[in-house]
Amino acid sequence: MIELIHIAVLAGLVILALMVFAFKDLLHAAIAFAGFSFLLALEFYILQAPDVAIAEAGIGAGLTTAILVIAIRCTSRKEAD
Repeated sequence: MIELIHIAVLAGLVILALMVFAFKDLLHAAIAFAGFSFLLALEFYILQAPDVAIAEAGIGAGLTTAILVIAIRCTSRKEAD
């Protein structure tokens, strides 16, 4: 059972990493990055490293995503004609 969860989380990590690069909208890429960080924290927890999982969830998924969203909101979009 753990192997199936482990494989599903790793597949989700690969899919979300590809989504981060595929999205043209920066806000969508930042949200995909937050999902990637959350799954990475889950993977660390599965690998029995709860201290690293908590740090990844707090800093990677929480703080970094907030900083990215604030930075994206402070910039203006260049609209195509």
